[in-house]
Amino acid sequence: MQVTETLNEGLKRGYKMVLSAKELDDKVMEKLKEAQPDVELKGFRKGKVPLALLKKNFGQRVMGEAMQETVDGAMSRHFEEKGERPAAEPDVKMTNEDWKEGDDVEIEMTYEALPEIPEVDLKSIKLERLVAKADDKAVDEALANLAESAQDFKDRKKGSKAKDGDQVVMDFLGKVDGEAFEGGSADDYPLVLGSNSFIPGFEDQLVGVKAGEEKSVTVSFPEDYQAEHLAGKEAVFDCTIKAVKEPAAAKIDDELAKKFGAEDLDGLKTQIRERLEEEYAGASRAILKRRLLDELDKKVSFELPPSMVEIESKQIAHQLWHDENPDVQGHDHPEIEPTDEHKALAERRVRLGLLLAELGQKAEVEVTDAEMTQAVMTQARQYPGQEREFFEFVQNNPQMRQQLRAPIFEDKVVDYVVELAKVSEKEITKAKLEKEIEALEDA
Repeated sequence: MQVTETLNEGLKRGYKMVLSAKELDDKVMEKLKEAQPDVELKGFRKGKVPLALLKKNFGQRVMGEAMQETVDGAMSRHFEEKGERPAAEPDVKMTNEDWKEGDDVEIEMTYEALPEIPEVDLKSIKLERLVAKADDKAVDEALANLAESAQDFKDRKKGSKAKDGDQVVMDFLGKVDGEAFEGGSADDYPLVLGSNSFIPGFEDQLVGVKAGEEKSVTVSFPEDYQAEHLAGKEAVFDCTIKAVKEPAAAKIDDELAKKFGAEDLDGLKTQIRERLEEEYAGASRAILKRRLLDELDKKVSFELPPSMVEIESKQIAHQLWHDENPDVQGHDHPEIEPTDEHKALAERRVRLGLLLAELGQKAEVEVTDAEMTQAVMTQARQYPGQEREFFEFVQNNPQMRQQLRAPIFEDKVVDYVVELAKVSEKEITKAKLEKEIEALEDA
């Protein structure tokens, strides 16, 4: 195949490829010869059909396949000889649209080449790892939050009115058109006011009731209520209030500890301290990673594939627009034009992405099957009851697999670079760590 360069500007490349009619015909005949032993036609024994007859009957059918294989082979040889890698799938198209059998095939191939990534002296990078310890105050605060989440309810003073957040214990009987309906009654039912666990408007009408009081609550079932015979209908609930209770945090003792799976209070404190320090370590790693990326960004400069920057700019602009307009769920909105700020951020992301990919490739960083399985399982938990369907979706979707693989690969490359860099440690308080994380999020 004859290949002629037509474009070489920066990272942009263009080539004209001419597949001669003879080359194509030879490829067609080659494929027919491969198939000949298995072909049967009326009047001929299996494998004895003449090639001329095979070409007449099946030549057109294998022509496209032969053309595709020849072009693919030429492209592979081209990239191998040039030592280039395309930044994305090359744009390949046939230019002689009036082509007919017996004509040469003219192909145009354009692409953007990945740039040469400069070497980086990773051992020259200096980083500081922040270390925060979980002190007794932090543990006590976490314990208090646990006690609040495990709250109980105690009787309010006799004659007290129920407030939002209180628990009302009651008997109730619901009626529609004067007739009681199935599921509309209960005895000694504990209802927390403000929990929105009952029909809209029900709990609001119980604010202010007292123990021993009888109260009629009138509400309308929603139009989309699951029980169709009640949907949209008005109901009256006759309620007898038996108790009004206020929330009370659970006592911080061994019994509370057992509720959370610990043997005693000391064991629970130890668990809390370990969990807090895991959280601090995670926050510290996020800060270390950002600082590492900042250092790498300072150390490298190379030409970027324009299409990669453009795609990344649009994705950033689109995501930020949705962050600012959370009510818009779909993509039925005006086209969002990236700003210079979006472009600058996109350039940084593309540059660092290409650099990390190069570093990972040279270091032979691999994402294991076990790591991928764990990532898929973690993601699948977001779709309870549909885990199997999600697994099948990932299995059949290479793009989704790449989306799950990319952050794992990036983190492993970051770990590799950190191992080579000069890293010192600095102990700081929880409050200081939180300020560092806030600054990271605002950046």
